[in-house]
Amino acid sequence: MDARDPGRAERRRRFADEARAERPDIALLCLLLGAEAVPADPASPADPYGIDAAQAELDRLAGMVPYGARPARAWVPVFHELLGGRYGFGGLPADYRRLESSLLQEVLRRRRGLPILLSVVWTEVARRAGVPVYGLALPGHYVVGFGDPAEGVLADPFAGGAPLSGEDAALLVAGTTGVRPDMSALVPADPSKTVLRILANIRAWAAARPERTDVALWALELSLLLPSHPAGLRYERAELLVRRGEFLRGAAEMEEYAEIVGAVEPAAAEEIRHRARAARSRLN
Repeated sequence: MDARDPGRAERRRRFADEARAERPDIALLCLLLGAEAVPADPASPADPYGIDAAQAELDRLAGMVPYGARPARAWVPVFHELLGGRYGFGGLPADYRRLESSLLQEVLRRRRGLPILLSVVWTEVARRAGVPVYGLALPGHYVVGFGDPAEGVLADPFAGGAPLSGEDAALLVAGTTGVRPDMSALVPADPSKTVLRILANIRAWAAARPERTDVALWALELSLLLPSHPAGLRYERAELLVRRGEFLRGAAEMEEYAEIVGAVEPAAAEEIRHRARAARSRLN
């Protein structure tokens, strides 16, 4: 148990259980993720990390959505005006440099964030209001869609929820990645994969800041709790432990990973074992 945060183990258990649920609650997953970085509020002992308060805010915003059935395209201006206009949710290039932009509690408070977190706000508010909505994980950018995915009715929450045609989306991706996507091949995003992508963004943020190995470590540990994740994350965690001076733990995890890859990549496994021995030698 973490003496500085005795509730961490229980939150991580909830995170792992929710990620494996038949219909994972992406808002709860993002809020449990945010609790790893958001300072506890001693004035709110029943909700120190703002999880319940954030859920209540999403409910409140959903209550502002006009009632009644509408064609899919009619929902785009509704959310553009409500979330992007009245409440000012959106993003700027500077938001990519802030860890808060990946924490749902902070995105709800600041009303700024990365495209993927703003899309979580859009989809969760819409879902609570009974509006058919889904997230769409474009390469290099995340947007939302309304109605039947085959209709391709899209909006860009980073731009305040501005309408986005299929051609606009393809050009947006091409401008970011240099490759024009096949829009017909894209399907609504899976919640667990969305959370894995959020954690990858956090790991990238931490990688650019060598002094923040603490952030990199919890992002890796949460990634490993998801039901589907790249096996290489286990080795990444082992290397990080060594960089943090936890040589024995890092070496042990390297050796465990070497056993996993040894059957298919014996040369790579031997190199990993060599690095594990080197890590242990640093204790002398």
